[in-house]
Amino acid sequence: MKKGLLALLLAIAAVIVAWGTKTYNGLVKEEENVATAWAQVENVYQRRADLIPNLVATVKGYAEHESGTFESVTEARAKATSVTVDPSLLTPESIAEFQKAQGELSTALGRLMAIQENYPDLKASENFRELQAQLEGTENRISTERMKFNEASKAYNVKVRRFPGNIIAGIFNFSTKGYFQAAEGASAAPKVEF
Repeated sequence: MKKGLLALLLAIAAVIVAWGTKTYNGLVKEEENVATAWAQVENVYQRRADLIPNLVATVKGYAEHESGTFESVTEARAKATSVTVDPSLLTPESIAEFQKAQGELSTALGRLMAIQENYPDLKASENFRELQAQLEGTENRISTERMKFNEASKAYNVKVRRFPGNIIAGIFNFSTKGYFQAAEGASAAPKVEF
């Protein structure tokens, strides 16, 4: 009888250890997926940051007296590239800080792109059009990679929060990751006047 009970207890312990190991490894895998998705987000933002000096230089050649705009773009770029987020600490607050810095850069870039309306020669410049097309493509990539990051975060967060995996997550300090959110005021319809 004692041998049978001991065998049963060992079997139950083996099942629990196997389940714990599988759950832990699944959490590690999902956390790595989030880190990979975050690295790709940073990669496309860096691509945008790398395009900006060429774009500013091109515009400067046509619109030298727009120095305030050039300075704001340069400052926003410096700030955006200085904000770094540790992939293991992807909290909503850290992502919001990163997103805010990138949003300021987007606003500054918008002002820079608006300059072209005042300079027909700039609009006709092949170099400017090529840089503008690359920047537009990069903005699309940013949107795509942010979406992929949010999907990876969701898959990870579900594993962290779902029972009984949340027990292993709690024991080994796996915590949920943040998401990219829509910019403030993004849900308001733009005012169109004719």
